[in-house]
Amino acid sequence: MRLADGAASPAPDSLRERVVLVTGATGGLGRAVALAAAAAGATMVLLGRKVRPLERLYDEIEALGAPKPAIYPMDLAGATPKDFADLAAGIERGCGRLDGIVHAAAHFDTLQPFEQQTAEEWTRAQQVNLHAPALLTQACLPLLRRAGDAAIVFVFDDVERVGKAFWGGYGVAKHALAGLASILHQETESSSVRTHALLPGPMRTALRRAAYYGENTLIHPEPAYAAAAAVWLLGRDGAALRGKALDLRQPA
Repeated sequence: MRLADGAASPAPDSLRERVVLVTGATGGLGRAVALAAAAAGATMVLLGRKVRPLERLYDEIEALGAPKPAIYPMDLAGATPKDFADLAAGIERGCGRLDGIVHAAAHFDTLQPFEQQTAEEWTRAQQVNLHAPALLTQACLPLLRRAGDAAIVFVFDDVERVGKAFWGGYGVAKHALAGLASILHQETESSSVRTHALLPGPMRTALRRAAYYGENTLIHPEPAYAAAAAVWLLGRDGAALRGKALDLRQPA
């Protein structure tokens, strides 16, 4: 891994002939990952809630001269196991293979006391941040296992930070996601499927603004640096960090 300005820089064409699924593809980090992976040669499967933003991202990727992506509208908050099974089947029909997943989708409302968080808010946080990545990965594992080298990248948050007061369902889900990644790594470590975790530092995203609404978000970098690290993990060089977290936070 080559580090440049704190970012992992993937080699050109490192994802050529690979198919990569990105959730939350029109969000801050998801969009950056989709563009970076496409620039590295991947055929992208773009999953997001709304069609129009997905179509705009499709056009951006096509303008790069990258392989034509596929768009898959899905609201993870209401997705069922059948929806994920249908997604996996659709990828198999349309692309013939799957070599990587980046779980970039996230849901966060606001900081609030636990006793004030509604059941609906709690359930949505668990569904988008934990249940969806778990069930989607489960549905796609047979397809990933058929690849010679496949990678699943979970996006972590600082569990010490989000384990403090007022982080509610989001904080609980991110703690549980770390447990899921550890379990999945141990169950796949002798297979062709690699499990990774990416821990970005503060980024200029909507989620950051929602959590730190009094902060000048412009002091933080765009998500491109974290996206480059995700692409590096997806490629063969990322095997060096199999089962580990790539921590991009700046030292205190």
